[in-house]
Amino acid sequence: MGNLKEIRSRIISVKSTRQITSAMKMVSAAKLKKAQDAVINLRPYAKKLVGILQNIYQTIEGESESIYNRKTNIEKILIVAITSNKGLCGAFNANVIKQVTTLINEDFIKENNEGNVSIVSFGKKGSEFFHSKGYKVAFYNNEILDKLSYENALPFIEQVMALYEKNQADKIMLVYNQFKNAGVQVLTAEQFLPIELDLDKDADEQIMEHFDYIFEPTKEYIVQELIPKSLKLKLYETMLESLAAEHGARMTAMHKATDNASEMIKELQLNYNKARQASITNEILEIVGGAEALRK
Repeated sequence: MGNLKEIRSRIISVKSTRQITSAMKMVSAAKLKKAQDAVINLRPYAKKLVGILQNIYQTIEGESESIYNRKTNIEKILIVAITSNKGLCGAFNANVIKQVTTLINEDFIKENNEGNVSIVSFGKKGSEFFHSKGYKVAFYNNEILDKLSYENALPFIEQVMALYEKNQADKIMLVYNQFKNAGVQVLTAEQFLPIELDLDKDADEQIMEHFDYIFEPTKEYIVQELIPKSLKLKLYETMLESLAAEHGARMTAMHKATDNASEMIKELQLNYNKARQASITNEILEIVGGAEALRK
C-alpha cells in the first residue's frame, strides 16, 4: 500500500484516462451510426445487382467466359488487406494481420517461396506492419479510409482490378473484418477474383427460376458491363464493412477501458481511505504515547 500522495496521484491519473476513453467511446459511437447506415443501405443494392447478374449469366452458354472468370493456373497471388489507421480498437488489426500472414505462410507458401505473393494494404496499421516485416507490397493507401466514399475509392479499386486484368495477379483474396453488430466483427478471408457466378444450389427458388428478360443490345454485352460494376461495388462494400467494424471494435474497447478505469478508481479510493485511516490511527497513537510519556 503506497503513501497517500502516491495513491492520490494515481487516482487523478486514472480519472483523466477514464475521461479520454469515455470521450473516444462517444466519438466512435457517433461514427459507427453513420458507417452502419452506409453499410446497411448498400447491402440490398449489391445483393440485387449480383442476383440480376446471376440470373442473366445462367442463360448464357459456353461463350460466357470473361476476363474476370478466366480459367488459368494460379501462380501469382494478391492479398488485399484492410486494417485501420488508428489503434485502440482491440484485436481488430491484429486479426487481419495474423490472417494475412497465415495465408502467406500456409495456404500460399509455394507461391510465396517463388516470390509471387504480393499485398495491397488499405490502413496505416497494416501498411506499417507489412513494410516493417519485408513483405512484398504492390501498393498501399492509408488516406482513403479517412474520407471513404465511392468516388474516392474508385481509382484504387480500379488499380486493384487492373493488376488482375494485366495478368499481374492470377488470384485476389480479400482479408477484412465484416461488420455484424456493434460488439461483433467477423474476420473474413474470401476470393475476389477470379469470380465464380454459378448459382448456389441452396438459393431461393425465386432466384433460381428463369427470368424472361428483353436484352438490348445483347445479354453478353450486359454481363460484360455488369461484372466490373459488381466487382467495384463489392470491394467498396468491403471497405465500408471494415470501417463500420473498426468503429464498433473501438467503441467496445473504449467501453471496456472506461469500465476498467472506474473499477480501478474504486479500488484506489478504498486503498486511499485505508491508508488515510491508518495514518490517522498512527497519529493518535503517537499523541497518546507522548501524553503517557509526559505523565511519567
